[in-house]
Amino acid sequence: MLIDRLVKRIQKTSAPIVVGLDPRLGQVPSHIKEKIFAKQGRTSQAVADIFFAFNKEIIDNIYDIVPAVKPQIAMYEQYGHEGFECYMRTIEYAQSKRLFVIGDVKRGDIASSAEAYSAGHIGRLNIAGENIETATANFITINPYMGQDSVEPYLEDCRAHDKGLFVLVKTSNAGSKDIQDLPMQNGKPLYSHVGELVSKWGEHLIGESGYSAVGAVVGATHPEEAAELRKAMPHTFFLVPGYGAQGGSGKDLKSLWQGDKYGAIINSSRGITAAYQSGKFTTSEKDFAIAAREAVLEMKADLMAYM
Repeated sequence: MLIDRLVKRIQKTSAPIVVGLDPRLGQVPSHIKEKIFAKQGRTSQAVADIFFAFNKEIIDNIYDIVPAVKPQIAMYEQYGHEGFECYMRTIEYAQSKRLFVIGDVKRGDIASSAEAYSAGHIGRLNIAGENIETATANFITINPYMGQDSVEPYLEDCRAHDKGLFVLVKTSNAGSKDIQDLPMQNGKPLYSHVGELVSKWGEHLIGESGYSAVGAVVGATHPEEAAELRKAMPHTFFLVPGYGAQGGSGKDLKSLWQGDKYGAIINSSRGITAAYQSGKFTTSEKDFAIAAREAVLEMKADLMAYM
C-alpha cells in the first residue's frame, strides 16, 4: 500500500520531510530568470519554464535525502494553462526520481464536481471507454468541510488506484481558529470532530505500517492541538505544515512521533527552496540548490533531536 511505501522511505532516509515546491519569481535566482526571459519575453510560458528549471535543480539536489515533495498548485495555476503544465511536469520529474508527490490542491466540492477533481488528480479519466491516467500525484490535500459525500469520490479512487489523501483538520494559519476552533455541542472544538471523521474515513485503508492512506493536515504552529489530535488519531498519518518560516520547530513537533514509524511528515517550503537568500548556506545565487540541500540536512538534525 502507498502509505506503507512512504513510511518505509521515511525510515530509509531518516527524514520525515517533504519539500514544498511553491515557486515565486522573487525566489528564483536571477541567472535562471534572465536567460529564459531573454529568449521568451515576459510571458506565462516563460514563467512556467523558469519555475520548472528551478524545481528541477532543487529536486536534483534533494531527491536522495528526502522522501517527498509537495507542489502547491496555486503557484502554478495563476499562470494559466502554461503554469498548470509546469505543475504536471514537476510531478512527472519528481516521480522519475522516485520521490513521492503530495499535490497540494485542497479541493472540496460535491457530486460530479468531486468525482471530476478526484479523477484528474489521483484517479483515471474515462475517455470514450478508455481509462486514461494523467500525471497524477501520489497524495493530494482536500477540504472536508462539505461533508462525507464530498470526500467519498476520493476514497473510492484511493481504494481503486492505491493513492492517498491528506484532509484538512487543524491548519497552520492563525485564522484557522475562526472556524476550526468553534465549540461543538459536546464541548469539543470543530477540528476534533473533523479528526474523528478522518479516522473513520480511513478505517478501511490502513496498511501494514498501522497507518491509513487517509491522513490529516495538522499545523506545526499549534503544538498543543497537534498533541491532542495525535493521541486521538493513532492510525492517521499527519502532514504537518508551518515548520520554519511560519514559526514551527522540531521542539514543537515532539508529540507527533510514534517510535520508528514516525507518524508524520513535516513540510518546509521557502525555508528550503529559498534558503540561499538567507545568506546562511551560500553567498552565490548559482548555489541555490546546494543551499536547499544544506537546509534539508539542518532541518533533519533539528527534527531528529526531538524524536
